[in-house]
Amino acid sequence: MKTFKRSQFLPISIEEAWFFFSSPHNLSLITPKQLGLIIKSDYTSKTVSKDDLIDYTVRPLLGIPMKWKTKITDVDAPYFFVDKQIKGPYKIWEHRHTFESMENGVVMYDEVIFKLPFYPLSKPFNSFIQKKLNYIFDYRSMRLKEIFSSGNLN
Repeated sequence: MKTFKRSQFLPISIEEAWFFFSSPHNLSLITPKQLGLIIKSDYTSKTVSKDDLIDYTVRPLLGIPMKWKTKITDVDAPYFFVDKQIKGPYKIWEHRHTFESMENGVVMYDEVIFKLPFYPLSKPFNSFIQKKLNYIFDYRSMRLKEIFSSGNLN
């Protein structure tokens, strides 16, 4: 298994961070367009709850659409939530989103634990996945700066 970690300071309250990040609909605002992320679930709740299932279509490689389903396995609002892949391209995918209040804002921590299928044959692809995750989270960081410095969710 591999672990990917990121953190980012945002000039918002922990409640604002929770409301934004725990709404699956906002994921498309901070995901590179090339990944073609579409939420397929008829998700009516404003924020995630334990045992929620979320269906997506994503195009992670060569524009080929892939179905992805995650389950929210743990929630402690407004401090953290965990989503785990139950159907998709990884053997294991667990993403922990943690929020910590700081003076003048919040620090958001992302920790992704993943394992590719067909290990150890897939081991050479780990560096490709790390680069892809860096690209996605670099884009996310840039978008979050834009969104929360302007207060604009478009």
